[in-house]
Amino acid sequence: MIALNHSPLARSLVAAGLALVGTIASFSATTTPAHAAAASERYQVQLGTALEAPKSKIVNGVVWNCSGDTCAGAVDGARPINTCVKVAKAFGPLTSFTGPKGAFSADELAQCNAKAA
Repeated sequence: MIALNHSPLARSLVAAGLALVGTIASFSATTTPAHAAAASERYQVQLGTALEAPKSKIVNGVVWNCSGDTCAGAVDGARPINTCVKVAKAFGPLTSFTGPKGAFSADELAQCNAKAA
């Protein structure tokens, strides 16, 4: 038979190990869905004039990556119209603006471009 050592140190080490495993498991369970959701919450815009070369800019604290006439950036927490205006100021007039809640109407897009001018 195997004799188990039930010293206070052994019990403490087992308890600490179990606490560490539980902490890691709960952390990964709570952060994985948030990361997955954040990846799908992006804005995408079409520029009125295509860029000659790929370009990245930080707009309202978010990195926007552009290639050709398409740019994309993560949702920044601001109202979509405010983000649209800031992106239009940074890259020029937009022909479309789409976010997690759908695309801007022609009127919303015209308002965005007018405020950016």
